[in-house]
Amino acid sequence: MLKGDTPQTGEPENTGSPRHVAIIMDGNGRWAAARGLPRAEGHRRGVEALRKVLRAAHELGISYLTIFSFSSENWSRPASEIGDLFGLLRRFIRNDLASLHSDGVCVRIIGEREGLEPDIKALLKEAEDLTRHNTRLTLVVAFNYGSRHEIAHAAQRLAVEVAEGKRDPATITAETLGSYLDAPDIPDPDLIIRTSGEQRLSNFLMWQAAYSELVFVPIHWPDFDKAALEGAIAEYATRERRFGGLIAKTGS
Repeated sequence: MLKGDTPQTGEPENTGSPRHVAIIMDGNGRWAAARGLPRAEGHRRGVEALRKVLRAAHELGISYLTIFSFSSENWSRPASEIGDLFGLLRRFIRNDLASLHSDGVCVRIIGEREGLEPDIKALLKEAEDLTRHNTRLTLVVAFNYGSRHEIAHAAQRLAVEVAEGKRDPATITAETLGSYLDAPDIPDPDLIIRTSGEQRLSNFLMWQAAYSELVFVPIHWPDFDKAALEGAIAEYATRERRFGGLIAKTGS
């Protein structure tokens, strides 16, 4: 059987408690600017906020947490800022990987790895390999990630199968294409949160977000904490998720 002939993971089971939360961590630079601090300090404080949210996710029973850490569009930023961001990634993995592993966190990376510096690729692989069998929480890190590229790459892989005579084009369905995305075994996010007040997805999980609930919070990412996460989940709990139907699906 060709890859893609098995449908993706099904719909979430509980509208009151999201199984998968995804976060666009926005506002580090604005947080720093409002305090007269360099942008690098905003990014550093953003890493501290991530640590808080990871602990909160454990406590709130979230199974999957996806974070948008570096988009494919971020390469247009000044080289010094990109260097700061990569430096933070290096330190985060070196300093936090052992504790993530002991806490039962499984780290998954989505995004394009070609063109990354060798030590960055090695660190990403190390994080995945060390934590592969952990089951308490799956942390999905979208790094050098863009949703349009992810979808285009999936289409390219299917096109190759068709060109090689391995697949009939008539067998390509939405489920098939979805299974060629970066992490097809992970359920679609129930809740997507964006901080800093901006109200757009910015090329993040556009395929997977088809039926996600979107919550936009006005605070900048460095100020996001467990209380803010609980507030977003409380907003999510008020939504009726119909998945295109007439009756809300509440699960068992």
